[in-house]
Amino acid sequence: MLNNLVAAMPLALVVKLEELLPVVATTVIFVGIGLIVFAIAFVIVVKVSPFSVKKEIEEDQNTSLAIIIGSIIIGVAIIIASAING
Repeated sequence: MLNNLVAAMPLALVVKLEELLPVVATTVIFVGIGLIVFAIAFVIVVKVSPFSVKKEIEEDQNTSLAIIIGSIIIGVAIIIASAING
């Protein structure tokens, strides 16, 4: 029985082109929407902050601000992933 399972394994990874194209199209749409949401979230953070985010991170080496912005990005990614999964 195990030999039959191992022999059928490579065939299980083959996807027909007709089934693959809708999945790729949906993935590209969600990637585009996700990038737009990330850009909007970053613009909101930059506009709301009373200082220059670029100066604080690049010149002043403000690690805590970089961690906060990274946390915002991870939070938005979790929200987008849960919205995609339903």
